[in-house]
Amino acid sequence: MAREGAGLFAAFRVLGRFSGHVPHVLRYHGRHREFYLAVAVGRSVHTYNVSTRRPGNTLPQDITCLAADRMLIFASYDNILHAFARNKEVVHTYEGHKAKIHLLQPFGDHVISVDVDNVLIVWNIQSEEEYLQIDFDKATFAVSALLHPSTYLNKILLGSEQGTLQLWNIRSNKLLYSFPGWGLAVTTLEQAPAVDVVAVGLVSGHIIVHNIKFDETLMKFQQDWGPITAISFRTADGHPVMAAGSPVGHIALWDLEEKKLMCQMQDAHSTAIAGMTFVPGEPLLVTNGADNALRIWIFDGPGGTGRVLRSRMGHSAPPTKIRYHGQNGEQILSAGQDGTLQSFSTVHEKFNKSLGRGSINKKKSKKKGLKLDTMALPPIIAFASEVAHQSDWDGIVACHQGYITCTTWNYQKTSMGAHKLRPEEFSKHKPIDIYATAVDITSCGNFAVIGMSTGQVDVYNMQSGIHRGYYGKETAHEGAIRGVAVDGLNQLVITAGSEGLIKFWKFKVKDLVYSTELSSSPSGILLHRDSGILGIAFDDFTISVLDIETRKIVRTFSGHHGRINDMTFSPDGRWLITSSMDCSIKTWDLPSGCLIDCFLVDSAAVSLTMSPTGDFLASAHVDDLGIYLWSNRSLYSLVSLRPLPADYEPSLVTLPSTCPMQDADVSGDEEPCDEMIEYVSPEQLGEQLVTLSLLPESRWKNLLNLDIIKKKNKPREPPKVPKSAPFFIPTLPGLIPRYIAPEEENDTQSKVVNLGILAQKSDFCIHLEEALSTNQYKAPLDLLKSLGPSNIEVELRGLAPEGGGSMEVMLSFLRMIGMMLNKKHNFELAQAYLALFLKLHLKILSSEPKLLEEISKLSMQLEETWVHLRALFNQSLCVLTYMKSALL
Repeated sequence: MAREGAGLFAAFRVLGRFSGHVPHVLRYHGRHREFYLAVAVGRSVHTYNVSTRRPGNTLPQDITCLAADRMLIFASYDNILHAFARNKEVVHTYEGHKAKIHLLQPFGDHVISVDVDNVLIVWNIQSEEEYLQIDFDKATFAVSALLHPSTYLNKILLGSEQGTLQLWNIRSNKLLYSFPGWGLAVTTLEQAPAVDVVAVGLVSGHIIVHNIKFDETLMKFQQDWGPITAISFRTADGHPVMAAGSPVGHIALWDLEEKKLMCQMQDAHSTAIAGMTFVPGEPLLVTNGADNALRIWIFDGPGGTGRVLRSRMGHSAPPTKIRYHGQNGEQILSAGQDGTLQSFSTVHEKFNKSLGRGSINKKKSKKKGLKLDTMALPPIIAFASEVAHQSDWDGIVACHQGYITCTTWNYQKTSMGAHKLRPEEFSKHKPIDIYATAVDITSCGNFAVIGMSTGQVDVYNMQSGIHRGYYGKETAHEGAIRGVAVDGLNQLVITAGSEGLIKFWKFKVKDLVYSTELSSSPSGILLHRDSGILGIAFDDFTISVLDIETRKIVRTFSGHHGRINDMTFSPDGRWLITSSMDCSIKTWDLPSGCLIDCFLVDSAAVSLTMSPTGDFLASAHVDDLGIYLWSNRSLYSLVSLRPLPADYEPSLVTLPSTCPMQDADVSGDEEPCDEMIEYVSPEQLGEQLVTLSLLPESRWKNLLNLDIIKKKNKPREPPKVPKSAPFFIPTLPGLIPRYIAPEEENDTQSKVVNLGILAQKSDFCIHLEEALSTNQYKAPLDLLKSLGPSNIEVELRGLAPEGGGSMEVMLSFLRMIGMMLNKKHNFELAQAYLALFLKLHLKILSSEPKLLEEISKLSMQLEETWVHLRALFNQSLCVLTYMKSALL
């Protein structure tokens, strides 16, 4: 590619990413009188208020640290610190660290950053200059926590991995006091509502509420879930409560007045609590974690525990399969390794849904909780959905990894469905080595077709869950089923087996219609129902396309160098897009049978799906929680769809960020794509072809009928001269305006004038005379093409001797017509000009031998050309008549 994103697909944005391992930041906006929440998601910063999200700017790498003051948001990646204003622009950049920054603390007009090499730098926010740099010895004081105690002017408190704490005056660069600590590494420091009081979280799970003015411990708590990851105090609403986060996702709430554990919120997150903040003055707790969830808890019930008020959550483990749901292109169903099935909206994240986790018994699962749930089903590896009848019964069927039972899901109720689909012989016991491998649902939403590892293919009713039969005597295939598909009219079921056979079955009577052997073992199949074409991916990394009408393989593609993970068709069935473990995404054009687009990504795409409206391609990747959208550039810009050359080297394209790509792409799209060269049509496509001029018909079509047209247009009464005509300079008729020179009056001139002697030669006659010697007829032809019909007639009349011309000029004109017929240029003009010439000068032509000889040559040329054209016209008319009348 000439530049990033210059191919068929351009990076747009990512869905389903809401939180990471970086703690969030809560900041108060004075003018808006509202609290805003900033969360680092990959390379981007999202800013939330209570109901909406605003995507911020994007940094080149993943954000590792986040902080905020009253005006700016600070975000760092690696050893560089940036400051955002208005959630969008990067207004300041601070470079000076040699190692990765891991702690940030805004501090009035300054910001403090600490890197992993134990270097602390105080930056002036506006000038971007270093105000102070302090190097700590890692062996004695490795900085692990940073806090500015309230009301302590110019002072910061540092916690260390050795357990000691230090209070520094930043302005004078002095160590004011060193706290001996508790012999355990400090993980977090948090200011308490009371002045001089700080909560210290330790790696042992202890929380020390300490008075730093007198170096006294006020109270001590301990949680049993590992190190303290976050601490927050509930302030200003009359409840002295402290919350502490743990690495296993539990939250402990402590009553500070009674100095005891008040309650526990277990499984608040499925991973460590990264950040936790009570909203000042409100009973709201904001938490985020690396499980891709952001939650706001409200404490309005008995017992002091919180319930989820609002949440934004995606997959906590990478998606395994994604598919567009419905025909509007607005919902993407996604199954993840975390066992959940979720729906992500491409319009707005408020329309996202979670259909929950697959479970053998939902009631037992709820009792046991997330951590101890033995009833949870394995992750979904394949599913099929249909919107028809989804409001009446379940519209999604899914099969699970290594599990024999297939589950149904209800999109409307956003929950697991009513039925568990498995063969009747396994209703009482579940074998370990037999499992479902492929599923499909009919376009009417009534039936589900399920393929098994044993080669068995079963049909179930989606409304009742009743088994409706199976294909084959015992099994449909000898090997495991690699794919099943039902056509759009429920006539055919297509099954692919690992033994290398594709079989076609009658859907209703379940008879085998056709079986064909493939070149290799298939790894998966995909049917485009509208056009009846079947994509087959093979274990040898090739792809074939089969027409289900003729049952023949019509295309074969090779070029991937790894296992083909997924395929998707464009809505019109013209493109087949494939992803492979070689980290490439390729687009094949089916009509031409060529590769038209290819690009590489950092991690292989495990699943692909194309929007039913054709505007987006969605992809899910290895070890990545997001669903990435790529916009189809062919809908809004000029994109080359020519085949890629054999030596084409695809470029690595950066995955989209959570912010829509706007500014960079708009400016880039203005440049012409290197691949697209504007086609300029030559004057003549081929020597054998007849080429017409681009002149309008009015210039040449009515030349033979000019006298009739003039009679028809002649006014009934002669034009009356106005009494006082305005002064005007008389002009010559023609396209180019020319003034008539004033005539000198001569009374002695005779009234009988010989026009042939006195007529001035026109430019056309002069050009024709010159062409007799040079044999270059371009100038007289161009002049004739610029004239109107009346002027053309005047010029041709003037070629005769009585009109001021000569026999040589007439011969030259005939040779010009011969040149036009030879070159086959301006073919219709040659016919029109010659016809008018013959009409005007037929008597002279018949009496002059030279002219007769030239005319006979032209006659032979015209005859040959017309015979050839007539044969082509007749052939085309014959084919057209057949196509219109034949029953195809």
